[in-house]
Amino acid sequence: MIRIDEARIHDVIRQRGPASVALNGPDGMLPQVQAAASGVTREFGIPAYVLADTTWGSCDTNQAGAEALGAGVLFNIGHTIGMRELGGGYVVMVDAFDDIGFGRVAAECAKMLSGRTVSLLTDSQHLPQVGAVRDALEAGGVRVVVGAGGGQLNDAQVFGCEFYPAAKAAADGAEANVFMGQSSFHAAGVALSTGLPTYALDPYFGEVRDVTGLAQKMQRRAAAAIYAAADARTFGLIVGLKEGQLSRVTALRLRRELEAEGREVQLLAMSSITADRLESLTGIDAFVQVACPRISTDNPFRRPVLSVPQADALLRVMRGGEPGEFLRAPHWL
Repeated sequence: MIRIDEARIHDVIRQRGPASVALNGPDGMLPQVQAAASGVTREFGIPAYVLADTTWGSCDTNQAGAEALGAGVLFNIGHTIGMRELGGGYVVMVDAFDDIGFGRVAAECAKMLSGRTVSLLTDSQHLPQVGAVRDALEAGGVRVVVGAGGGQLNDAQVFGCEFYPAAKAAADGAEANVFMGQSSFHAAGVALSTGLPTYALDPYFGEVRDVTGLAQKMQRRAAAAIYAAADARTFGLIVGLKEGQLSRVTALRLRRELEAEGREVQLLAMSSITADRLESLTGIDAFVQVACPRISTDNPFRRPVLSVPQADALLRVMRGGEPGEFLRAPHWL
């Protein structure tokens, strides 16, 4: 069961005394966010808005939506980060942990990987269980490395585009990754960023899932998009309008470099980068988006849509080189 740190929410409200608040969290957690919002109204008698748009993490808290509603505080739930507040303190990050057990899948994984050295990783919801899973794996003969945090990440934690603990564990001799959780989104990113075999411990279905093949398929698709974009003459360069995705400096750098290779570049800005929205834009052969690297690796598009690592690899190809291991990095921005 997912448990939100509602005590933190209530403490902040008591300290700041806002006339209204807003709350949001990942899609799979919206029922719990709704319950937390109802609890705020019961306890304090103030409006508590649930921002029901998708939020992908600390880069996408929808601060503008909360401000448009006049909310005094925005509580972003379930994206545990090293920093507890963003936006000058306006956005308060609230922990939400899932207490489901990993005992059976950890024992199964230990049988599969006994004698090997693995990096143990997870997302925000399962951080408190890292110690127990590490003990279970080591009891089964697995050497476990827990990589130190970096950037916004705690030890053992990964985001969809940020993998510092995985990189550090790989440097410390890890031969494979073990990701605690059901999310193939996170696990495949770990596999791509390290180039190591990666297994997801899914406590909900009680299975150990090898995501290495999925990651390899994503790698091939990302490489194919690079070579398809090499023939493009006109590029749409997309800046994200979400608060953590306004990478204008990177966009302007890529525009200069593409123009130096004889390409025409049109600057675009979007909140949501989807295939349907891009189909409305004409006269563009390929796109580069600097908002979120997972948009390009995880979604199908009719025209090439490259992330920043892919765009840098494309420039190497345009200059007569090879794309290289463009996703083998601890951070994809």
